[in-house]
Amino acid sequence: MDVQISACRVGILGTSLSAIDAAMAVACQHGDFTTGADNALQFICKSDSQSLKLTLMSRSGVLPEADFYCPLPYESLNIATPEAIEDVIVHGQKGLLDRIFRIIVQQLQDAAPQWSQEIALETLNADTFPEAYFADRLEHEPFEWAKRNLIEVERNKQEQRTVAWRYTLLRLHEVIEEIVPHLDPPDEKRFKQGLARVFIDNYAAIPSESVRRLLALHDAGLIEILTLGADYERTNEQEMTVIYHHGRRSEFDVFIDARGQRALQSKDIPFPTLRHQLLACGDEIPDIGEDYTLQAPENARNRIAFGGLPWLMHDRPFIQGLVVSAEIGAAMARALTQRALRRRHKLWNSDDI
Repeated sequence: MDVQISACRVGILGTSLSAIDAAMAVACQHGDFTTGADNALQFICKSDSQSLKLTLMSRSGVLPEADFYCPLPYESLNIATPEAIEDVIVHGQKGLLDRIFRIIVQQLQDAAPQWSQEIALETLNADTFPEAYFADRLEHEPFEWAKRNLIEVERNKQEQRTVAWRYTLLRLHEVIEEIVPHLDPPDEKRFKQGLARVFIDNYAAIPSESVRRLLALHDAGLIEILTLGADYERTNEQEMTVIYHHGRRSEFDVFIDARGQRALQSKDIPFPTLRHQLLACGDEIPDIGEDYTLQAPENARNRIAFGGLPWLMHDRPFIQGLVVSAEIGAAMARALTQRALRRRHKLWNSDDI
């Protein structure tokens, strides 16, 4: 972080890795992480930085899991296959989300029967499943839960033990993403508010070292988690950022929005001429083929490759990572000799996930 932040009340919007990294960047300006005699990570704050107080905040107040052990490359799913997903899609928009959830249930019951029974999966639907998924975290203090989760994950790594339900959800998000462009508006809203949150949380597990550093900051009394709830208000008052939530008022001298990557539209493209041309075509998002080349305007068709992830999130809400970036690069390379096969039309707004 290039900007020097004084030892003050720092509010950070988000609890994902982006927010945790922001907290670490600020903390490292005011102290150092060291390893104690028991090999436990500690944070030693500078003597003149005792006023530093970091607050991570989100609607739910939950922290992500530590990155878990699983086989690579991914093993194929035996029920939620690409063919099964395609079959569900061809039966039409009406009831699509509920039909796809039945496939998810069947896959989880087959791969992780004990966990499925523990959460009473057979009684859940696409709207209540997220509640069961996050229940354990919501019932426990965030840092105590993170400490327990870290111990479990590290033990599983040492024993090379795969937790079936986690691994199944990780593989499911890639095939389930195919339904997103086909959802009708009510189901799209339900998906954003429910299953999308589960899949994003699952694949966005964070490095164990990030959890250790977070716990070290908490042990040093420097960081806390603030649960905002669904109804909160953020305002600027007298050079402070103020958050109103649950009838309370929380004040911050510095405020960092660290909610991570967001879906962008044609109006957000930084190249003026291209932006004007795309908006003139009436495209809220760039019209991109399967090979990631622009399909409109006419004078740019198949001539400009467009692989910026924020502009691809509208119909691929889970797009992220080095593997996907490599796949996009390979598709662009193929575009030198091939024409695009399919266009994207669905508008996806991820702001409210």
